[in-house]
Amino acid sequence: MNDAQAAGKPSLDLETQLALTGERTVPGIPAENYWFRRHEVAYDFIEPRCADRDLLEAGSGEGYGAALLAQRAASVVCVDYDEQAVTHTRKRYPEVTVHQGNLIDLPLEDGSVDTVVNFQVIEHLWDQPAFVRECRRVLRDGGELLMSTPNRITFSPGLDTPLNPFHTRELHAAELTALLTDDGFDVVAMYGVFHGPRLRGLDAKWGGSLIDAQIERALAGEPWPDELVEDVAGITAADFEIVEQSERDIDTSLDLLAVARRRS
Repeated sequence: MNDAQAAGKPSLDLETQLALTGERTVPGIPAENYWFRRHEVAYDFIEPRCADRDLLEAGSGEGYGAALLAQRAASVVCVDYDEQAVTHTRKRYPEVTVHQGNLIDLPLEDGSVDTVVNFQVIEHLWDQPAFVRECRRVLRDGGELLMSTPNRITFSPGLDTPLNPFHTRELHAAELTALLTDDGFDVVAMYGVFHGPRLRGLDAKWGGSLIDAQIERALAGEPWPDELVEDVAGITAADFEIVEQSERDIDTSLDLLAVARRRS
């Protein structure tokens, strides 16, 4: 049984699968599985705190995360700018409501949701403060903004310009905290996403970095050896760890996950 079948969803095939553009991750592609699972673990982590909440996912992409959270939330509304992604989400995940729209002009009323989820999106936006202010507007008093983003210290080390051509501005933990606190939020927790023991073993196996092993072959246009495909396809969300910044150096994390509360 594959992951889609286990979740009660139809299996992904060429007709139902959203195109992989590099701007977002999608499930069901073996060579993309590392990045998909690295995103998925954040949704798994926040699912309990979304129980019985009216939730907005701002920048919902393929829709898999919103569908996961809909199992616990009271309601889930999605907003995404990409029309193709919106069409796909409506067809594949009818349990969520999807709007096509600009994230700095959200099509929601003031104070209409308890939680805003924004995962792996803020780094794509040109006007990040305007988006944070929009999140504050649509949240009820005391509502939460849950935001994840690549840690620029480890994602684009030593560079002023992001490696990913779809990213406009990447952030480290202090910058993410400043962005949120400057525009009406209190950061109540900051977490980092790290490789767990199995992924650290795969790092050692592939010359020190499983990520580099994938990227180098992709940039060179080289076919992946079967063993690399097998290792990547076998990764699960449980192979990652999410750790609070007081327990590990947040600047060494792969991704950041902030829990911010709307300031009255």
